[in-house]
Amino acid sequence: MNRPESNNNSAGLSPVLPLTSVGNVLMFLFGIALATAIVFLNVSVFLSIVLDKALRSENRFMYMLSTCFSDICTGVSYYYVGVLDVRDSYDSPTRTYYIAPTFLGLSYMAILAAQADRYHAVTAPLHYARRMSRNRTLLVILAYWLYAFVIVAVNNLVTVGVAKRVTGIGTFVGNICTVIIMIGMNVRLFLIAKFQLQRERPSAEGESKRSSVYLIIVVAVFFLTAWLPIFIHIIVCNFGGSTCYSFKNEGVDPLRILPRVNAALTPVLYVRGSAGLRATLLGRVWRVRCGRTR
Repeated sequence: MNRPESNNNSAGLSPVLPLTSVGNVLMFLFGIALATAIVFLNVSVFLSIVLDKALRSENRFMYMLSTCFSDICTGVSYYYVGVLDVRDSYDSPTRTYYIAPTFLGLSYMAILAAQADRYHAVTAPLHYARRMSRNRTLLVILAYWLYAFVIVAVNNLVTVGVAKRVTGIGTFVGNICTVIIMIGMNVRLFLIAKFQLQRERPSAEGESKRSSVYLIIVVAVFFLTAWLPIFIHIIVCNFGGSTCYSFKNEGVDPLRILPRVNAALTPVLYVRGSAGLRATLLGRVWRVRCGRTR
């Protein structure tokens, strides 16, 4: 028996809310502005790192590249799942086959991996220098990208019911573990930066280590602030057995808008926390663009 066509098919290319009121128009413009900001800011930081050999030589900037690339994809996909009248759920005819939320998940994994990397670098600098070459860092990044899209493939090969159960259990356990790990690491890194690193003699290496630790702490704090509401919501839904997807789509769901706001904010924090990145962005990337538009 053929599944009846959903109304979303006919309205799939229309705005998420009818443009019949000022509030709906503002919401529509906000969605476009947010998607554009995510893409523009992350492309700018991505190009800054790619163009600067000194930045590319540091492992932490490889994680920034990964975060920026996944967030660029998040911004592009938000023009569809956030601006238009579509519903990106398992049984929706307008779904993205679990690809759009995977880009958000990749940003999530990149920040977690970067935090673990900084923790390792600060607590065991000699072991870190021997173990974590740039090639090994790239292998770590490749591993979680492959893992994410293996999960995408599995979700699209099994039935909707199985996919929902597997994803629900995995998300529930992953959210609890990740929040505990990230909070624990943040506290530990803050104490190290505050007491251990401040006792070291002033040097370029010590200052770089301090700034990288503070940067990843700030990024992780903003990340948790944006993601904790939806984490808690999903955990409560899993315990209560209720439906977590209660809004029309992701463009009008504040719990799912917050992670997208964080995707626009993260590159700003990167630029604010790294003088080298800021110099390349202002001196090479944006300067070139402005020069070409004259």
